Amino acid sequence: MSSATTRNIKDANQKAATKLYPTRNDIPEGEREKVVAVMNARLAELIDLALVIKQAHWNLKGPQFIAVHEMLDGFRSGIDAHVDEVAERLVQLGGTALGTVQLVSQNTSLASYPADIHRIEDHLKALADHYAGVGATVRKSIDEVEGYGDADSSDLLTGVSRTLDSNLWFIEAHMQEGA
Repeated sequence: MSSATTRNIKDANQKAATKLYPTRNDIPEGEREKVVAVMNARLAELIDLALVIKQAHWNLKGPQFIAVHEMLDGFRSGIDAHVDEVAERLVQLGGTALGTVQLVSQNTSLASYPADIHRIEDHLKALADHYAGVGATVRKSIDEVEGYGDADSSDLLTGVSRTLDSNLWFIEAHMQEGA
């Protein structure tokens, strides 16, 4: 049995969130701290999005089930790849990736995903809202980390933004009536 208390774990998580580890990366420490904070915020949202994609994937019901079910599998794989890239980037900068479910829950800016929906249309609307929310914060962060002197993190987030926009387009196309 672990002797760690909830308070000790929360205190350790707070210290991990703010402490930078030594690196020879030439971005000044103060700027790296800011980038790590931004990237951890985006990490929380991307993990949250990955989880809600699976929530929808498992619980879809309706006539287009198999098409949407398989589409969401591909979306999840793409988001998982970006989660890994974002987490690894902030660790490269000397930070700690904060990716536990508890920390994600504390740090995501996304609204809670409804657990009581099943119709494909309802899931697509909820997913579109989540994709739009993450897309907006990622786009804001592209310029923000560039301003901190980290063109590499900015470039990484640009790739994330393209994936989010592409997936949102597919979701919205499923929701729209033909011309």
